[in-house]
Amino acid sequence: MLSTMSSITLDAHKFVRKLQEAGFDEKQAEGLTEAMRSAIDDSELATRRDLREFELRLEPRFEAIKGDMAVLKWMMGALIAIAAANFAKQF
Repeated sequence: MLSTMSSITLDAHKFVRKLQEAGFDEKQAEGLTEAMRSAIDDSELATRRDLREFELRLEPRFEAIKGDMAVLKWMMGALIAIAAANFAKQF
């Protein structure tokens, strides 16, 4: 995947507090928070920053491809014109 993955952080104190406000007792809130932290640490999620860096690395490659496509369009146009001229010459 992306080699320079940014870390996704979890504000554990805020998360525990929100769970407690929702009716979880302290032990449940802390257990769920630890489970979430572990899941996030084990995941390979890409952040917006990761995606933007990836896009910036791809941009030059797309520009090179666009240049190649322009040359190919010109060459195909020339070949079609030559073929049309040869075909018209037969009549």
